[in-house]
Amino acid sequence: MKKKQLATVQHDYIRYANVWEDAQILIEGLQAHAGGRHLSIASGGDNAFALLLTHPELVVAVDINPAQLAVCALKKAAIQHLNCIEFQQFIGFLPSNERWATYTALRERLSPEARNWWDAHPEIVEAGVVDAGKFERYFRLFAQRILPFIHSKKQVAALLAPKSAEEQARFYDKKWNTWRWRWLFNIFFSKKIMGWMGRDPAFLAQVEVAVGHFIFNKAEQHLQSPAAQDNFILRYNLTGNFGHLLPDYAQPQNYATIKAHIDRLVFYEGLADEAVAKFGQFHYFNLSDIFEYMDDATFRQVGQTFAAAALPGARFAYWNLMVPRNLAQVLPEKFSDEPALSAALSARDRGFFYNRFIVNASTNI
Repeated sequence: MKKKQLATVQHDYIRYANVWEDAQILIEGLQAHAGGRHLSIASGGDNAFALLLTHPELVVAVDINPAQLAVCALKKAAIQHLNCIEFQQFIGFLPSNERWATYTALRERLSPEARNWWDAHPEIVEAGVVDAGKFERYFRLFAQRILPFIHSKKQVAALLAPKSAEEQARFYDKKWNTWRWRWLFNIFFSKKIMGWMGRDPAFLAQVEVAVGHFIFNKAEQHLQSPAAQDNFILRYNLTGNFGHLLPDYAQPQNYATIKAHIDRLVFYEGLADEAVAKFGQFHYFNLSDIFEYMDDATFRQVGQTFAAAALPGARFAYWNLMVPRNLAQVLPEKFSDEPALSAALSARDRGFFYNRFIVNASTNI
């Protein structure tokens, strides 16, 4: 996979400072018991941290990009040694003028690799890590440079304000869904622009649908729903910041539990299917949307590897964005499908742009 699908992808910068996936449906789909062993795609670390809420034995967060692992390592060190408010200030959810001083106090607690990465990027630390990724810049460009040509800040606030389902749908239809909104949205979230400014073009190589049109339809469904009013992902998309809505791992009610289990989180640089050679078998697999990047043959091959790495009754959770992938369909002898659960969780997904959230179970007994 690395040579074929990802040979042209750069791994020397932060692509995602946050995880733009819903940790709540991930945890519900995995149905994790205490003491479980988890393999998780790292990305910005958010969902790997959230898995600590399940009281695991081990969470292995894996990524091929050392910059992503540097983000995760810095967040981990900050959680270990800061209280919740200090963490929110340091990482960028709240304002602070003390981030470099805080980093200086934390840096010796980082691995040499992570320490060297952050020593070379003081401007990111001082600006706030949560805004540092290429994808975050892409979202902020839309919120700060494109959206003002469509709607005022007052209109954005009105869209996100509390209201009934009927009022939300009416506001979208009468006030929000203008020709300019449809036109500029489809251009900005087209395959070409997204590949250039957001995701790497290699991550879209298997996509055969009209990207802008697809994402517009998903966004339209969500913006007409009251669920849009308290969605931290949408708020960042439309305002360029999280405001008072935070990812699950950074919320005060979750912070103490995550902090208490933070030493159970470790990192691995490489591919997810390679990590099993070092760490052995797992009960739970958070696979993000990695199958989007694979051709059919690679998908089947990687699925075989995960099947062999599954402990009895293991569960798998992952997202389909624009490429349909289901392990139970290509390897029915090794994976079972859970369509009702997948559909119910997909309907509640705060990552509104995803087509489907899928849950599979291993047939190993």
